[in-house]
Formats: sequence, structure tokens, C-alpha cells
Amino acid sequence: MATQSLYRRYRPRRFGELKGQEHVIRALRNAVANDRGGQAYLFSGPRGTGKTSAARILAKVLNCTSPDKGEPCCECESCLAIERGTSFDVLELDAASNNGVDNIRELIERAAMGNPGRHRVFILDEVHMLSGGAEAALLKTLEEPPPHVVFVLATTDPQKVSETIRSRTQHLQFRLLPAKDLEDHVRWVVKDAKLEVSPEAIRQVVEQGGGSARDTLSALELVAAGGGEAEVFVRPEDIIESLINHDAAAVLTQVGAAMQRGHDPKAFTEQIVRFLREMFLSSMAPQLVQLAEEHAKLAADMTARYGIASVVRAIEVLGEALLDIRRAPDPRLVLEVTLVRLASNTVANDTASLLARVERLESGSARPRDVTGPIPRPRLTGATNPSPSPAQPPQANRVAPIERPTSPGARGPAHTPASQTQSASAGPVDDLVTAWPSIVRTLKATVRALYSAVEVVGLEGDTLVVAAPSEMHKKKCVELQEAVRAALTSAAGRAISLEIRVAAPRQPATVSAAKPATAARSAADDDVDLDGDGNDIEGAESVVDQIAKSFPGARIVDTKK
Repeated sequence: MATQSLYRRYRPRRFGELKGQEHVIRALRNAVANDRGGQAYLFSGPRGTGKTSAARILAKVLNCTSPDKGEPCCECESCLAIERGTSFDVLELDAASNNGVDNIRELIERAAMGNPGRHRVFILDEVHMLSGGAEAALLKTLEEPPPHVVFVLATTDPQKVSETIRSRTQHLQFRLLPAKDLEDHVRWVVKDAKLEVSPEAIRQVVEQGGGSARDTLSALELVAAGGGEAEVFVRPEDIIESLINHDAAAVLTQVGAAMQRGHDPKAFTEQIVRFLREMFLSSMAPQLVQLAEEHAKLAADMTARYGIASVVRAIEVLGEALLDIRRAPDPRLVLEVTLVRLASNTVANDTASLLARVERLESGSARPRDVTGPIPRPRLTGATNPSPSPAQPPQANRVAPIERPTSPGARGPAHTPASQTQSASAGPVDDLVTAWPSIVRTLKATVRALYSAVEVVGLEGDTLVVAAPSEMHKKKCVELQEAVRAALTSAAGRAISLEIRVAAPRQPATVSAAKPATAARSAADDDVDLDGDGNDIEGAESVVDQIAKSFPGARIVDTKK
């Protein structure tokens, strides 16, 4: 005769025996004791956390002849019949295999019938598997059930249950058991069942259970059948230890050993990620670590050696690998490549480099370039400039620059040089105009690309005036001007505002064919007029001067006169 499984043998019989679900126990016990129980419940939570057991206990206490403070007596005929599964008051239905409309209609017909007990309890397991038609058929009965009927719907995925059904039930959520509670429960079961199991095997069983009481007892039964000793296999912490040591060969060896013992690559990866999470929590929130005390200390020590940044990166990389493993033809290969990447020095060096860059930025080492550097000389285009005569000093025949000729009848007011609009203060204020290219280079790529096409008009008090080539360009510059203001303020050492204008379109110069000197001067002026106001950049030799040097004795005629 086959022996009863441990998880069935030690199934909770009363609410007080339900482990790790105190919030559920308190709600159900008080509702029954005060005669305020609902007629429709929704129990949701991971597998093996006690949903079906709680539903059976609720059915027992509702039909018990002598309940005690919301607990069944477990001695009367009704309680014993429910435990044996022979009670007419309790009907359990697996919604995964009985998910049709006809199955639900049959259930509704049974619900309308009388029963020998006080209540008739219908337990629908995996209710999220019901078809749309079955949910619609059940909906009306859930809304207005017969007075003697109680529905208990159980599911591992409450999000798949329709909102209309959830709104008509009292939703109680079951949780995974903490590692300490599971370990205490396993030790009690080992003692009560007189099993020979080593302490290391108990720790291993708790880890394999993953917070599920049923899965933990199933693992305990397997270990006890194998002699009660811990199985030698590759643990997640062994993999992480190899990652800490940057030992890619050891990682491949450990993965191969795990696969040879029948481990699924996806499940094994999930175990590694789960332990990495515990390592992360051991540093950020130790009170949330769900490990035994000795194992929690190991996680904290490994986190200190690996570094919290490396732990986070490993979680991210392995999380992406899990997505690839699901659709990869060879999941093992994806796992091996991912772990080798994490174990390589390249990843570690990349992380260290990023951290170093962040530290440099925070310390202020990455500041804007010096705004007091030399002014770049303009590149002259057009006619080739002849070399000055060796007998003449460079400034011997310097001719003052004159205004650029305009088209007939289009004489406008003379432009005021930018230097005259600047404030009289010295230092950073005078440097903003000349340092504009350097300041632009310190901006972000998007802002830099936009403001590279902007020309500086001048500095008017504490306002830097710039000209955009078009109205649309000006609009884009206005949207991103805050970053430019911040850079200007940082360069000047005080608050600097920004005024953006639209540059006036240039008109071609009218040149007389009988005056070659004037024509040459006008063309050259157009080439070197970089600031758009008819003035050469200070420090650059005028083209007019160079032409005068080439033609000694020539007279320059102003076309405006």
C-alpha cells in the first residue's frame, strides 16, 4: 500500500495551522465567528501557498456542528467527511478541465438544490481558465447566489480573471512563505515524521521550495527517500563566486555540471537572478532578505566583494538573457555566453570606467573650456592674397576699413560695432563674444548643432545678442535657450541673459567695372565680414590693406561719396 505524500499528510486542518497567511486567517476567522461571512471569495497567490486548504477549512467551519471561535472542531461527522472528500456539502471543480458553459450550468443547477448541511460550498480551482461564455454564465449566480451557497474561486493569475467577476467577490491574496517560517515548518515535519535529514539538506530543501509550502514538502520527501543527505549540485552562489573572481572557465564548468544533472537553463538562470536579488537586498534593505541567517550573511559578504553596481548589472544582463532563452534554439548556449560576458574583465573594466567618469563629473573636473583663449583667424576666400613686400612693414600703409557699399537707394543706418555696445566692465564680459565658439562646444550635441549656425551680434549690458538664420531656426533656439544661458552664466561668473534675433538677409554689392580697386575691396569685404555688420574681426589683416600694399600710390575711392 502506498504511503500518503507529506504535503497531503500535513495539510492544514484548521486556520491556525495555515503558515504565513495571518492576514487571510484573521479575515476568515473573524467573518465566520461574527456570522458575517461572504458568499463569494477569490483566493489568489502562487502555487502551494494554501488557497485550496483555506477553502476546505472555510467549508468545514461553515458546516461544523460545534465551531470554536471561527475554527472547526475537526471531530464531527461533517468535518471528517469534508476531510475525506465524501461530503455532499462541498463540491470541488477544476476550472482548467471543466471550463465550458455546460459545466458551469450544471454547477448552477446543483447550487439551487437543497443540502443536508447549513451551507453548500463550491470550490473552483484555476478559475482564470474559464472561457468567456462560462464566465458570463457564472456571473449572475455570483451576483445573487442562493442564501445557503458560498463560492470560493482560486487562481494563480488574478489578472486573467474578468473584472466583473472580481468585483463581485472578496479578494484575499496569499503570499509566499518567508524562508525562516519554511525552515521551522520543515524541521517540525522532520521531527514529527521521524525522518533522518541532515541540516544542510534542510537548507537545500527550503531553497528548492521557493516559498511554496507544498513544493518544499515535496522536495523534503525526495531528499528523505534518497537518504536524507544534501544533493551535491551547482548552486547559484557558486556561479556568482566565479563571476566575482572573473573566472570564465569555472563558469563554463559549473554550467556544464548543472546541465548534466538535468537542470533546465531557464530555471537555472532564474535561480541565479533570484540569489542576485537577495544580494542586492542584503545591501539596500537587509530586513527584506528571505534567506536563512547563515545564508543571508553569505549573500551580504558576496555583495561587499562583488560591488552593488556589478550586482545590478548582472541582474540586468541575465534578465535580458531570460528573454532570449525562451525563444533560442539552444538555451544553454545563451546562458553560457551571458555568464562568460559577466565573468570577463571587459565588463568589469567598462563598469569601473563609467564609475570613474561619474566621479570626475561630480568633482567638477569636467568643466567648460577656457573662454580666454586666442581668437581663431578667419579663413579668407576669393582672390589670392599677395605677400607683402619685404621692404614694407606689415602696417606701413594700413587703410582704415570703410563701410560696405550697398545697392543704390538702399542706404541704411551705419552699424554700430559690437565693441561699442559692450559694457565698460572688463574681464568675463568682454570675453563672451570672442569665446562664443568655445562655449558652444561645451553644450550637448543637440543644442550644439543648433547654436553652431547662430552668429553673435554683440553684448548689450548683461544680454548677449545672437542672430539666427531664419524664423524657424530662432523658434528652435528659443526652446533650448536655458542650457545656453546656464553656460553663459558659468563663463561670465554672473547672470547673463540671451536675446535671439533673426538675421537680416544680405544684399549683393554693386561694383562698378571701371573701379577695379573698389570691386576687389567689396568682394574681399564680403569674404571676411564674419560678424555681419561690416567690421573685420579685430586682429586680422584687412584685405584692403593687402591690396594697397600691392599697388603703391593707388587711391581708394568710396562709392558712397
